[in-house]
Amino acid sequence: MFEMRGLNVSYGDSQVLWDVDFSVPAGQVVCLMGRNGVGKTTLLKSIMGLLKPRSGTVTFQNEVLTPLPSDQRAKRGIGYVPQGRDIFPDMTVLENLRIGLIAQGQGHTPIPDDIYELFPVLHTMLDRKGGVLSGGQQQQLAIARALVTRPSLLLLDEPTEGIQPSVILEIEAVLQRLKTAGNMSILLVEQYLDFASRLADYVYVMDQGTMVLEGQMEALQDADVKRYLAF
Repeated sequence: MFEMRGLNVSYGDSQVLWDVDFSVPAGQVVCLMGRNGVGKTTLLKSIMGLLKPRSGTVTFQNEVLTPLPSDQRAKRGIGYVPQGRDIFPDMTVLENLRIGLIAQGQGHTPIPDDIYELFPVLHTMLDRKGGVLSGGQQQQLAIARALVTRPSLLLLDEPTEGIQPSVILEIEAVLQRLKTAGNMSILLVEQYLDFASRLADYVYVMDQGTMVLEGQMEALQDADVKRYLAF
């Protein structure tokens, strides 16, 4: 489904990713873990084309994406939910959802009913401005906005950050439904091991811009993972 090989990424003269090899199989949930500042968000931005690598390749469904801009990557089936959500606070919930369709050139297409089945709270708030929603509701809106594009690969950057426990469980239930349906792959950046362990098929652990641990979720020892999560 997706792979990167030998990826090196810098911010100016400061290199952040070092020869990263990484892959996401079709229909699986892969979790990327690690402390803050080790390069996880940089990796996602590199997948989306928001950062240009110094070297290496990014391949999605047998097509090399490395030279393509972010909008073309989205049109090829990659959905992105950034850290901090980045919804449009002065637009309504419905307008935020439509932004996802507009990005795909489908601005007049109705919002699919299954989006409201996954996130029923949004259906009751379509005319409400995004900026007045709670943090958890904004996170659900950000995920829903990505899902309206029908991505083959969904990138989620710390979807539980700053979210109340009840909404975390709702988001987890949505991701479980998507995983069970088997129509997309999910790359989840997460720091909470319990949340990741209930969802992930495979785990990568990053430290200082490189992959230091990887394996099937059930085969990894919690203690081995936690030593790269603790400060």
